[in-house]
Amino acid sequence: MNSPKPKLFRIATVPMSLNLLLKGQLGYLNNYFDVTAISGEGEDLQTVANRERVKVHAIEMHRHISLFQDLKSFWQLFQYFKKEKPAIIHSITPKAGLLSMMAGKLAGVPVRMHTFTGLIFPHKYGYMKRTLIIMDKILCRCATHVYPEGRGVKEDLQKHNITNKPLKVIANGNVNGVDVDYYHPEAISEEAKNQLRDCLQIKEDDFVFVFVGRLVIDKGLRELVKAFDALSKNHKKVKLILMGPKENAHNPKKRRMFHTIYNNENIITVGFQEEVRPYYAISNVLILPSYREGFPNAVLQAGAMGLPGIVSDISGCNEIIDHEVNGLLVPKKNYKELQKTMEKILVTPNFLESLQKNARNRVAESFDKNLVWQELKKEYENALNEL
Repeated sequence: MNSPKPKLFRIATVPMSLNLLLKGQLGYLNNYFDVTAISGEGEDLQTVANRERVKVHAIEMHRHISLFQDLKSFWQLFQYFKKEKPAIIHSITPKAGLLSMMAGKLAGVPVRMHTFTGLIFPHKYGYMKRTLIIMDKILCRCATHVYPEGRGVKEDLQKHNITNKPLKVIANGNVNGVDVDYYHPEAISEEAKNQLRDCLQIKEDDFVFVFVGRLVIDKGLRELVKAFDALSKNHKKVKLILMGPKENAHNPKKRRMFHTIYNNENIITVGFQEEVRPYYAISNVLILPSYREGFPNAVLQAGAMGLPGIVSDISGCNEIIDHEVNGLLVPKKNYKELQKTMEKILVTPNFLESLQKNARNRVAESFDKNLVWQELKKEYENALNEL
């Protein structure tokens, strides 16, 4: 008689994280473990249940500090763990990590794992920074295994003495890897590409930069808009697609930036898009001059579709892009260097072609989802064997 599969609980604060960040992974793991996905309620949680064919359980958790709700969430997690007796709990977002690691330790869950997909405290100051550091230290103390998503996150954890536990980056980084069959240069037909170009009033011989992310200053949008606006005055056949939701568009700090966006006919805003592949397919280069990143999925997805990246020389981005191999690294917050780099790639087609050839290979070799999933499965098995 076959022994039952070990119970594995994957936990995030909000269901969107489970839906978007772990797409496909939970279904794969369910072949080897009895997987339950836990987060607050929402349509995304039901989407996870239907797509991944895993159990789901809703426990409301707030992203922000809320003492009453946090205690309630902690108690519900503790009771659920005591009742269900999982072998492994594994969290991926900050509040879910803190609450589930504490509740798991108290409930006697043998393997308690947390993945840091990014850190909040390095970008805060004063009381809030100290509070967040204390919370991350408590999280790590209660966890049995701590995983930084990438090298930069690992260095920050070490620099701030968050934990003395071993810190292991699974595979080559990134929480889920990339589906290189789904994100493929030939995934979108020529007809579909032409239709999208017509819709956006882009000519086939236009050179297209694409940005994917929230339209906020921290993503380097101010520098990007300034650099592109200057570039487009000298080069008439360039376009910039901005794909992502606007946030605080009327903020005084952003007023000039959005004024430029609205008044430059070569800048095209398309808002948030569930399906990003067609936009990659009509573009030449991804651009992400962000101030900070965990491990940016957009750079991986675009790379899998054959797009080189112009990205900030920061943790996460520089773990994917090798300078002048599959893209270019630029200093953050420097629009002049960004403009020079954009111009270089625009006027040297042979150089662009060599970057494009390397873009997909780099992602397929190091960040294929199958590699990440298999390494994660091994990590679970090793942890259980050590008990």
